[in-house]
Amino acid sequence: MQLSYDTFGSCATRIDIEIEDGVIVDARFVDGCAGNTQAVAALVRGMAVEEAIRRLKGIACQGDTSCPDQLARALEQTRNKQANS
Repeated sequence: MQLSYDTFGSCATRIDIEIEDGVIVDARFVDGCAGNTQAVAALVRGMAVEEAIRRLKGIACQGDTSCPDQLARALEQTRNKQANS
């Protein structure tokens, strides 16, 4: 499954995510701090969606959210939509 998530409150403006069988295959941030977003994307590659949500949700940067938190929110939103389908 591929999805695009429009972020809010972070430097990145969008996150493109690919998930297969509950595992993150790829994550690409549009805009944001290149080194940080590339690092977060590399770290979550191969990680279970639930683990990424657990680790990243609530991380704040210059406010109440961040690029990692936005990734967690995107994953959580996708998980919840799938559960309600």
